[in-house]
Amino acid sequence: MSCHEVVLLLGTDPRGGLSREEAARRLERYGRNVLSAAGGGGVLRRVLRQFHHPLIYVLVAAAVITAVLDEYVDSAVILGVVLVNAAIGYVQESRAEGALDSLRSMVRTEARVVRDGQELMISSDELVPGDLVVLEAGDKVPVDLRLVRLAELRVDESALTGESVPVTKDEAELPHVTEVADRRNMVYSGTLVTAGSGAGVAVATGAGTELGQIHRLVGAAETLATPLTRKLARFSKVLTVAILVLAAVTFGVGVLRGQDAAETFTAAIALAVGAIPEGLPAAVTITLAIGVTRMARRRAVIRRLPAIETLGSTTVICSDKTGTLTENQMTVRAVWTPDGEFTVTGSGYRPEGEIRDASGAPASEATSTALHWSLLAGAGCNDARIREEDGAWILAGDPTEGAMLVVAGKGGIDRERFEGGCPRTATIPFSSERQYMATLHGDRDSGREVVLVKGSVERVVSMCRTEMGADGDSRPLDAGAALRSAEELAGRGLRVLATAVRPGDGSAGFGEQDLPGTLTLTGLQAMLDPPRSAAAPAVRACHTAGIGVKMITGDHAATATAIAAHLAVLGDDHEGQVLTGRDLEALPAERSPEAVDRAAVFARVSPEQKLRLVETLQQRGHVVAVTGDGVNDAPALRQADIGIAMARSGTEVAKEAADMVLTDDDFATIEAAVEEGRGVFDNLTKFIVWTLPTNLGEGLVIFVAVVLGATLPLLPTQILWINMTTAVLLGLMLAFEPKEAGIMRRPPRDPRRPLLTGALVVRIGLVAGLLVAGTWWLFQWEQDRGAGVAEARTAALNLFVVVETFYLFSCRSLVHSVWHVGLFSNRWLLAGVALQAVAQCAITYLPVMNRVFDTAPVGGDVWLRILAVGAAAAAVVAVDKRLRRHLL
Repeated sequence: MSCHEVVLLLGTDPRGGLSREEAARRLERYGRNVLSAAGGGGVLRRVLRQFHHPLIYVLVAAAVITAVLDEYVDSAVILGVVLVNAAIGYVQESRAEGALDSLRSMVRTEARVVRDGQELMISSDELVPGDLVVLEAGDKVPVDLRLVRLAELRVDESALTGESVPVTKDEAELPHVTEVADRRNMVYSGTLVTAGSGAGVAVATGAGTELGQIHRLVGAAETLATPLTRKLARFSKVLTVAILVLAAVTFGVGVLRGQDAAETFTAAIALAVGAIPEGLPAAVTITLAIGVTRMARRRAVIRRLPAIETLGSTTVICSDKTGTLTENQMTVRAVWTPDGEFTVTGSGYRPEGEIRDASGAPASEATSTALHWSLLAGAGCNDARIREEDGAWILAGDPTEGAMLVVAGKGGIDRERFEGGCPRTATIPFSSERQYMATLHGDRDSGREVVLVKGSVERVVSMCRTEMGADGDSRPLDAGAALRSAEELAGRGLRVLATAVRPGDGSAGFGEQDLPGTLTLTGLQAMLDPPRSAAAPAVRACHTAGIGVKMITGDHAATATAIAAHLAVLGDDHEGQVLTGRDLEALPAERSPEAVDRAAVFARVSPEQKLRLVETLQQRGHVVAVTGDGVNDAPALRQADIGIAMARSGTEVAKEAADMVLTDDDFATIEAAVEEGRGVFDNLTKFIVWTLPTNLGEGLVIFVAVVLGATLPLLPTQILWINMTTAVLLGLMLAFEPKEAGIMRRPPRDPRRPLLTGALVVRIGLVAGLLVAGTWWLFQWEQDRGAGVAEARTAALNLFVVVETFYLFSCRSLVHSVWHVGLFSNRWLLAGVALQAVAQCAITYLPVMNRVFDTAPVGGDVWLRILAVGAAAAAVVAVDKRLRRHLL
């Protein structure tokens, strides 16, 4: 739509703006230019959500019932576990809601607006459609504007579109189907003016802006349960039903046998308390927290605990290109001159590397005068500045100019020395119409002048009459050769700029009309945002681990394809593996899921498309990790199974929406996180496989006693002692278990696979059966040998703990033997076993513990029998592990 049509449609004046009265009416009609807050359900609802879990229901019920039965210690311990986990969940959820607040804060700024012909400074909240807004360098754009006039206006839209370099704007009319990233006649709320000035008519405010649409997408994006929480939820439901059924059957059997109803009910409650793995919620939290600590050492900050495990389940990583797979530092890789091409080593803005000729030898001014003048033109016709700060090289200015400045330094050009001898006296700034920048420099000693030019290849070549050879002499221009070389360089995914000079005595003019046909072409400089050195090995490691890697970028398809091919993101056959935003829109609905799954590169995509890509992959059964740094990435980060934001280049919006933040913005850190995540899930599975036989065994011991009408081998307080001490001193030590070898050579876990496989369920049942059989045998044996009930129960209690200890070493690997993983590789576990031994001696031999827990001292022969049962159980498990290894 043309400027004139926009002005007429909005009823405004392109010079004088709206009247104050009309602005007030529109403010009342359209509302303030703010992003509305979404209802979060209130504090009470958020607190109550933390208790919405089947296992928590049973724990709360058990705490209440044990309190009614005057078992206050049991009740307090169970309730304490519930409250601690609820508090952790509440804090995590509260922090997660910060993304919308960050989005709203992005549009709270001051704005220059013209009303009644006068320029005013007002709060951006008061802007309305039709307002004439004035922009200058450094301003944050307050609303979506259709530009009506401008002067060399350039806008950084990376946070919105993912475009890696500032966009040059113009007011020309564009086709209606033009994508957001290509709308040169528009500027959008939340973006930043980097150079020039301009004015535009507000076409959308508040929720109607592109930023407002992203705000709605973030609010609508579902915060998904992680694979771990989904599996634990299913597991908890099954466990809850099993515990309740077993407790009810126990009570019913006891009543039918004519036993006292109160005593039978107490036994049923003891069964429920014993069967509930009270330590499981704490174990999950602590194991994940240890994973967080390990990840922090590998330059990743976990904002939500389950995220570390989710990475271990990831089947697809959707990665941003700029800054994650690449350095986000434009680098010149090749310099072409009329007499040959030179390669450039080094990466980023660090002044390290050299320029080499075709033979690989270092190049200099003596090698090629044309090379020297091309580098001088790139450095002199340049407004960028690079400084060192805390060991890092920071660019102030345009990334392409930064790249040309660095390569000049590699070629021996000292810009400060050049500017000292030949200071700039005039400038023709870059604009989208000119497509070039030119600077005039005067030599202090000779008084001669030189014009330096850089710009698009087509424009600069068309302005040249001659070209410079390696010896510095000028000769007729071979425009065809220059254009063919530029096309070949662009085919490698490089961005190409041309350089030219015009030496003179100062008699020629320096105006736009004076330059065409007077310049000498010195060369072409080809650059790109280079891939990170660790990215390619990390991508290969992901592929080895069965994880797909997809690049999603706002950049052009050719550039994205070149980077993706270099990093092995693309396969050998590129057909169907590169899709643009326009391709996605054109895909029929029935073909879209398969095409998205097949493609590896998505270029020029909008935030809505990125969100749909994530949703499509999830619908196809993938566990999706998404990286992002801009406002445009926030909806996809929130929708993903795990969102990963960048600490250095990322916006606060992206960080708040993400589950994990990379402190080094490096894709290789994601691969490290996947490895840690797999280790965390392994350790959690090991804990569950270790703890469930104890809970099941305790419940079955009580059930058998009720069915047989026999004396309980274990009292409720003794069961609670076993559960709480072994969970802390033994089970939690599995959280410190090192990652097993080959963890990144196995495929991702199938998201549909249950938490416990059939083979592990059989093993849990086997160990529980051994515990029940061993406990009843030892309990009866001790009584038959004349021991009292207290002594027999003490023997049974210690047997449970000893068998658990032997089984703990077996659970260090669910597949291999303890000798394979190394007996002493987990020192925390050995310390836990030693502390548990001390605790068992205390409950067995200390009089105060005997009174509290109804235990009694036992002799050395009892310990020998206990150890024998423990060793036998370990041998049985070892045989089962060998027989079922292929099933795990």
